[in-house]
Amino acid sequence: MWFVETLRHTPALAVFLTIGLGFWLGKLKIKGIALGTVTSVLIIGVLIGQLDINVGGPLKSVSFLLFLFCIGYSVGPQFFRSMKGEGLREVLFAVVVCVLILATSLGVAWWFGLNPGQAAGMMAGASTASPVVGAAEDTVLSLPGDKDTVKAMADAIPVCYAMTYVFGTLGAVWLLGYVGPAMMGGLDKVKAMTRELEKTLSPASGNDPASFTACRPVAFRAFVADGPWMTEAKTADMIRLQFESLGKRVTVERIERADGGERIDNVTPDTEINPGDVVAIAARREMIVGDNSWLGHEVAGMNILKFPVEDVDVTVSKKFGKMTVHDLFEHDWMDGVDIKSMRRNEVPLNPMSQTEILPGDILELVGLKKNLDRAAKEIGYADPRTLTTDFVFIGLGILLGGLLGALALKIGSVSVSLGASGGALVAGLLLGWLRAKRPVYGAIPKASLWVFNNLGLNMYIAVIGIASGPSFISAFTEVGPKIFIAGLIVTLVPLFFAILIGHRLFKFHPAVTLGCCAGARKTTAGLGAVQERLGSSVPALGYTVTYAVSNTLLIILGIALVLLTA
Repeated sequence: MWFVETLRHTPALAVFLTIGLGFWLGKLKIKGIALGTVTSVLIIGVLIGQLDINVGGPLKSVSFLLFLFCIGYSVGPQFFRSMKGEGLREVLFAVVVCVLILATSLGVAWWFGLNPGQAAGMMAGASTASPVVGAAEDTVLSLPGDKDTVKAMADAIPVCYAMTYVFGTLGAVWLLGYVGPAMMGGLDKVKAMTRELEKTLSPASGNDPASFTACRPVAFRAFVADGPWMTEAKTADMIRLQFESLGKRVTVERIERADGGERIDNVTPDTEINPGDVVAIAARREMIVGDNSWLGHEVAGMNILKFPVEDVDVTVSKKFGKMTVHDLFEHDWMDGVDIKSMRRNEVPLNPMSQTEILPGDILELVGLKKNLDRAAKEIGYADPRTLTTDFVFIGLGILLGGLLGALALKIGSVSVSLGASGGALVAGLLLGWLRAKRPVYGAIPKASLWVFNNLGLNMYIAVIGIASGPSFISAFTEVGPKIFIAGLIVTLVPLFFAILIGHRLFKFHPAVTLGCCAGARKTTAGLGAVQERLGSSVPALGYTVTYAVSNTLLIILGIALVLLTA
């Protein structure tokens, strides 16, 4: 058949066919439940692999190294930041959960007599830790012994992964969304406690780039200075102080003279405003809304408000110390600058007067460029918006990581090393952390990062599926139902104990406990289920740090599982 022969002659087309159909299948939902992209790509790859297509070459390694480096880059700042202060408890919790997963996997592997490949694939699927597949395969292929036996064990990894991943997702959704709240006093109690905590957080606007909140946090308004307070000329500083006496913080940005001529762009505290002048004022919306008739009546300000305003993310440095938002605005260098949003470990916070600002927080500042540059220099490190990806940073980062991973340690007859994949992950963690500390190099926009993560992992999974297609049926017949049962145990047992430990031993807030469990188990679907059941984004508070730790640790423990079962 012409189509099949074309795929055999140009195997790259088979990879893209697998990715395209896999992403399509992964979006389909039956009663609100979807297979997920990775599992769907693997299934499609196995089906296309029945056509006996040779997808040799370095494509699999290249895509997996790119994925691991970008994962490390994404979680690096949270990973290292969490190693001190409040984050240490969440780090320790993630370590406990990961060790529970390893211990349960070891016990199940011994009970069912699984070989290293079967055990690693089962652990990867049951804990929904897709990166474990690649790291485990590299480790299995490095084991001593008969080449055919070693290859058969490596081929079993994607089979066992596919058989356990679906329940690994569904089981986590059920346990976290339904059983978890019942274990901590019931759904109604957990919801009530969550609403109390939620009052200190600001609502997230979602991940849809085409949507934004209708309430813009920072507003720019124009007033004609003809109110009863403006019977004579006043300075810009006097207007600021009058607003401040009313409990409001504003900045006078521009002035347009009443005689219809001069416009003053560089307003200083001593700049005079005469009755009838048009004044452009900037402030957070809650500061400027209200009765301002004492100053004058509001106008559209089509001309005076035509000036470029920027926003920039600024990472708070260590030298900045700890202070409240109110204390921050006491500094002169914050004149003309407002806080649009505030994030801690990617969780949005409400920048109210008494909200504490900690090193590592990210403040999104709004204002004129000259004012932003001045404030950013005092607070920490600005991360200017860019659409350009630093490929020098990516290419050399992966190279250095691969060289680090090539260093091996001999333990008995087994050579132990991070491997190229582990080295790429470590390089991503370190360079992502350095990027957060000094965001002047290594820019990877979020959209690019999404593409690299998803394309890298799914291209790797597609190649695995196609390559293992011919042997998939025989491997499936060999492992049979025992892998599904083993995966069921590894899915439920660690997660059940994780909820108890988080609630009773670590004494996290119930919603945060569920978020920590979802992060430590790397189950985004589980986090979504919890947030939907509680009607709140609060569980995400516990998700970020634990996800960053487990995303790294589970890969290492997957390698350890192969070595221990070998």
